[in-house]
Amino acid sequence: MEKFRMFSGLVAPLDRANIDTDAIIPKQFLKSIERVGFGPYLFDEWRYLDHGEPGMDCSNRPLNNDFILNQPDYQGAQILLTRDNFGCGSSREHAPWALLDFGIRALIAPSFADIFYNNCFKNSILPIVLPQKEIATLFTNVTASPGYSLKIDLETQSLKLPQGEILSFDIDPFRKNCLLNGLDDIGLTLEKASQVHAYEKRRRQEVPWLFAE
Repeated sequence: MEKFRMFSGLVAPLDRANIDTDAIIPKQFLKSIERVGFGPYLFDEWRYLDHGEPGMDCSNRPLNNDFILNQPDYQGAQILLTRDNFGCGSSREHAPWALLDFGIRALIAPSFADIFYNNCFKNSILPIVLPQKEIATLFTNVTASPGYSLKIDLETQSLKLPQGEILSFDIDPFRKNCLLNGLDDIGLTLEKASQVHAYEKRRRQEVPWLFAE
C-alpha cells in the first residue's frame, strides 16, 4: 500500500450529503476484484448521460457537464470535499478502489459511514473529519477560487489553506501509523513474519502428525 505522509492537491467540492457507495461505484461494476480499473466508472450515473456497463470505453460516452468532476476547473482533483455521511450504504470495498483509481487521495467531510471510513485507511485514502463550520468555510473558499489547493500533513494532522490558515484534524493513532507506513492488513501481518515462522516451526515439532504428507 502506498504511504501517505505529506500531500498537496486540488480540491473538488461535491456539495451533497448521504452519498452512498452505489453512487460512488454502481453495483454492475462489482464483478471484478482486481482493485484497479474502476476510476473511469467513479460516480458513473452522475458523470455520464448514458448507462454504464463494465468494459465500456468511457472516452466516448456523453458527459454530464453539470457534474463537478467533469468541469474544467476541477480536472485532476485529488481531494474531495463533501457533506455528511459520505460512503453510506452497502459495505463495498470497490468504493475506495474507484476513488483511488480516479486519483482521489483524501476526503474531507463532517462525517463518514463507519465501514467506508475503515476501508479508506486500508486503501491509502485519508478521510478527514472536520466540524460543520470549517466544512462550510472550505466550501465557500473552494467554489469562489478555482484551482483551490490544500496541503495535508498527516504527521502533524493539519491542513494548510492557501491563505496560510491551519486546520487541525483528529485521527486514531493506529490508523495514522498504518497510513504513514503504507500498511494494510497484509502488511501488518508481514511485520510479524518472523514470529509466524517461529510458531509454525514449533508446531511442526509439537504436533508433527498435523503436517504429515
